Amino acid sequence: MGQSKCIWVLFLLLFSSLTGCLSEGQTGSSISLNVVADIENTTLIETYSDGEISSVSNVSVVYDFSQTTADLQLVTFGIDPMDGRLPTTVDAGTNSQIEMNFENHGIYNIIAYAIDSNGGEQRTNLTLRIDLRIEWTESNTRDPKALIFDPIPVNGGPNPTMVEIESTVENPSFLENLDSSSQAVQVTWNIVDELDDVCQQKTAQIEDGESDGWYTLHFNTFLVHELEVSYDDGQDMVDITHLVIILYSS
Repeated sequence: MGQSKCIWVLFLLLFSSLTGCLSEGQTGSSISLNVVADIENTTLIETYSDGEISSVSNVSVVYDFSQTTADLQLVTFGIDPMDGRLPTTVDAGTNSQIEMNFENHGIYNIIAYAIDSNGGEQRTNLTLRIDLRIEWTESNTRDPKALIFDPIPVNGGPNPTMVEIESTVENPSFLENLDSSSQAVQVTWNIVDELDDVCQQKTAQIEDGESDGWYTLHFNTFLVHELEVSYDDGQDMVDITHLVIILYSS
């Protein structure tokens, strides 16, 4: 009988312990995290004039936590851009929005989170896609400069899908040259990677007062490249317009 009573006491102690664990789980707090970004897909724009950068547009994204609710008081909202920067946080009692700035192209897998007064935390993943558009103009030149474009994302995310290139070279006709000094020019477009390999190329002869263009897609997005226009023959000054767009899949 003594042994049976001892077993019964141990059973009661074990049951009481399990019941306590279940009770703590049932009284835990709950956070319903709802975050809305005002921008999900956008484009950075870099503008160059005669080979010198003239303007850069950065991206600003606002993350709205105002629809987030919790059983306990919310104390912190946070955004981690996952690009090497520290998370940005705000006091959930006074602010429900976080504004983040981005200066580089890429796909960002962002973590948004909320923390309550008991230390409970809820997280969710958000995606931001930023393409890069480079607008380049160069005027009155016989020695065009190279446009360098780097498709490698700084944030360590996936590489772009492709690079879209549209370029025009114009051989303008000037009134003072109408008496026969004007002539055709010959130019060659080259896309050259950082290993000095020519990836794509086009040559054109452009008559006085005319222009020619080159449109192409480039799929090597793992190396830094240059878009070059070489002045092969002629004496006239030329005007150059480049449009280079680094594109990511949606």
